[in-house]
Amino acid sequence: MPVTVGIALADDLLTAPQARRAAVVEAVEKAGIDYLTVGDHISFHDGTGFDGMVAAASLLGMSSTAHVQIGVYLLGLRHPLLSARALSTLSELAPGRLALGVGVGGEDRREIANSGVDPSTRGRRMDETLELLGRLLDGETVTHSGEFFTLDRARIVPSPEPRIPLLIGGSGEHAVRRTVRHGDGWLGIFCSARRFERTVTAIREEADAAGRTRPLRMGITAWVGLGRDEEAARRLLGERMESLYHLEPERFANVTAAGTPERVAEWLSAYRQAGAENFSLIPVAASADEAVQLTAEVAALLRA
Repeated sequence: MPVTVGIALADDLLTAPQARRAAVVEAVEKAGIDYLTVGDHISFHDGTGFDGMVAAASLLGMSSTAHVQIGVYLLGLRHPLLSARALSTLSELAPGRLALGVGVGGEDRREIANSGVDPSTRGRRMDETLELLGRLLDGETVTHSGEFFTLDRARIVPSPEPRIPLLIGGSGEHAVRRTVRHGDGWLGIFCSARRFERTVTAIREEADAAGRTRPLRMGITAWVGLGRDEEAARRLLGERMESLYHLEPERFANVTAAGTPERVAEWLSAYRQAGAENFSLIPVAASADEAVQLTAEVAALLRA
């Protein structure tokens, strides 16, 4: 499969004036970057966040051709019927231009608990949600009584056409199982290239054992500092990550990269060799315009 590269620019795409947001979307498309990516948090650490569905709708509405990936949406904190309706609506507004990455959350357990979900049950809740979401998006009439949800002849129409690709986030055996059973691919984050390769191998082996024939697309989400000065790029990256995650930048040293496009592309090439085809980059640079320009250079190097 060909390499695709996306870009996340939350501040400039979601909080800037509309004219500025539209200009950034246009710049991303002109630069040859394949898609825009948005995250999702309800109340992360100090209360920050964006609703992934709303953010995706905003960006999809700014262009008739831009593609958007939500990566990742905290699906396990939402009711599957409500999520299915939102996805059906987005598909009607922008058919074929949305991809959905999903995750269970976990970096901030208070975010989960304050959303009304017991953190210790989030994995089981996610499994039940994925099962129901798939059936609802396929147009089934669903009657269900489970551990977390009860539905009585629930139905969502129209079904998305074409279907919305579903990327499973997370790590370990649960992510492997969910990807094979429910996903169109896997979307890793904060993992080394070696660990990424192990997970890809496990997914492919389990898919073969299950007799799955639909292809799976493997992706990595990566924070990167971009600039002509590597030290300055690393400093900007560290400051942004410490502010968001409330952890020392050194904690992320082995799963992030900073420097010139050549330096970052070289680091990402290890993931390409490990099986990655989809690169969702979260660039930190001196400006959004520079982030777009330098991300496009990274994309060209990865595709070469």
